[in-house]
Amino acid sequence: MDLGLSGKKALITGSTKGIGRAIAETLLAEGASVAICARSEDGVAAAVEEMSSMGTVVGAACDAGDMEAVQGWVASSIEQLGGCDIYVHNTSAKPQRQLDGWVNNLNIDLLSAVAGIGAATDALADGGGSVISIGTTATAEHFASGSGSYSALKAAVTNWTLGQAQVLGSKGVRCNVVSPGPIMVEGGDWDMIKNNMAEFYAATEKTHPGGQLGDPADVANMVAFLSGDVAKHINGANVVVDGGFLKRVNY
Repeated sequence: MDLGLSGKKALITGSTKGIGRAIAETLLAEGASVAICARSEDGVAAAVEEMSSMGTVVGAACDAGDMEAVQGWVASSIEQLGGCDIYVHNTSAKPQRQLDGWVNNLNIDLLSAVAGIGAATDALADGGGSVISIGTTATAEHFASGSGSYSALKAAVTNWTLGQAQVLGSKGVRCNVVSPGPIMVEGGDWDMIKNNMAEFYAATEKTHPGGQLGDPADVANMVAFLSGDVAKHINGANVVVDGGFLKRVNY
């Protein structure tokens, strides 16, 4: 299937590794050009070099908790790529245990989306763009581990993004959310859990009907589909990618 991504220009936050990196590589493979960012300058430089053989990719270090920095990255990326057709919001802070740490999730999870997508709106509206925020199944259930700040602010991201389906939809910009369940990322949280909390990891595997966690490509493939012209009539959807991890029935 031709997804209609050839020649598209995509901005992806938090994209040097894990799910963000998989999204960047998948969009490149489909013929899009991409701009990436992350906090580490060395990490961005390495990722740009490693992906450059796949197509046009630019990148810069950016603190997602700094709204002016996010807006500056958006402006610079649009200038370098010559526009923006796709904006993928993928930055998130770790769950905060103390109340005063919740501001990290507020800034990095929610406000960076508002700032970045706001800065890209004119470019997105110029050609009928697509906005995708990466959510989580954690917004739909309680975690005994107490990751309240992460779940709560991801819920806010989901609510705000889907609301923009109406606001930006009138400008021709589709806004959707992709919500992964547990995803095995090399060096990531579930990799750490597998190595240090084997019983909990095994129990989580068993909650998946297929008996295994997802991988970053599972999420990236859905993002690519929703980003392309083939999904031109999908707007305001929260698509769960979790292999049946959640047991709710959606109508």
